[in-house]
Amino acid sequence: MRQLRRTALLSLASLASLALIVGSGGASVAQPTGGARPGGADTVASAARLSDGTGVASRKETDRLERYWTPERMANAIPADLRGPAARLAGDPAWQPGPTGRPGTTPAAAPARRDGRAAPRVNESAAVGKVYFRNPVNGLDYMCSAAAINSPSKQMVTTAGHCVNTGGVNGAAGQWMQNWVYIPRYRSGARPFGTYAALQYRAFTSWVTHSDFTRDAAMVTTLPLNGTKVVNATGGHGLSWNFSRNQPMAVMGYPGNRDSGELQWICQGTTRQYGFFDPRIELQCDFGGGSSGGPWLREFNAANGLGSQNGVMSTIGGGGWNQSPYFDDAVKAMFDAQGSVT
Repeated sequence: MRQLRRTALLSLASLASLALIVGSGGASVAQPTGGARPGGADTVASAARLSDGTGVASRKETDRLERYWTPERMANAIPADLRGPAARLAGDPAWQPGPTGRPGTTPAAAPARRDGRAAPRVNESAAVGKVYFRNPVNGLDYMCSAAAINSPSKQMVTTAGHCVNTGGVNGAAGQWMQNWVYIPRYRSGARPFGTYAALQYRAFTSWVTHSDFTRDAAMVTTLPLNGTKVVNATGGHGLSWNFSRNQPMAVMGYPGNRDSGELQWICQGTTRQYGFFDPRIELQCDFGGGSSGGPWLREFNAANGLGSQNGVMSTIGGGGWNQSPYFDDAVKAMFDAQGSVT
């Protein structure tokens, strides 16, 4: 049985609804690390850029992002839906029927220091936040959810693949999002931990070239903010992979159909496999646009807002069922490839 509720807040909050768009675009700015095929495990990385093509690498660019993301621009960011394709036909060899190895986990991390901020109440996680970005295909602004994840760099967050790249069609690569920022525990315009700019994205090649929703996951290295890395500031979730598809899970994010995306929400229940020939997992949370990229957490601890990430919000289907890619060895390989980038 699922439980669905708004997270408790220490202060009143109001925020524009959060969502993202999936579109097709022109050539990618990065080269794949291997062959591209739907369901494939290869990944591709790209430097984050501003809308004029400038790479994000210093305080100068982050200051420009601060000026770009005004309260008015964030309030007008466009919610988009989470609709994905139907399950693939039986017999497609790209689908993986189960775990690709033994289950494994990496540890979560509490914040490195206490700075006098009041602790969040039950179920509001400082390690979950909002993402804003510009879609280069149409020049419009969108929003997503994301989460900090503990890695050697202490600078990484997880989100959906379609929150970093528009997705490809028939092998033609999609375009990377621009002006990308992550705001931990953002509510009503408040930025208690500041705004973290993307430094580098990593997504699955099969998403970038084929819009493959079974690989709709991404990891993003962020720049430190005033010398502080995001995981040291907010804490970071662990990572789980190759676990059973039937798991007690807490799904967190900012769905636009709950309080217009103004508050952080949590849905708790036990996941199941999406389809007999579809490796994704699902939970009937009825989270709409804006929740994309939010973490699906095993062993969620309401006392500290941390858990072990075993999925990421991707799509919504009939009856309010939300789907996530299944986290297998390929997701762990993505974590290993990106987790030390600084």
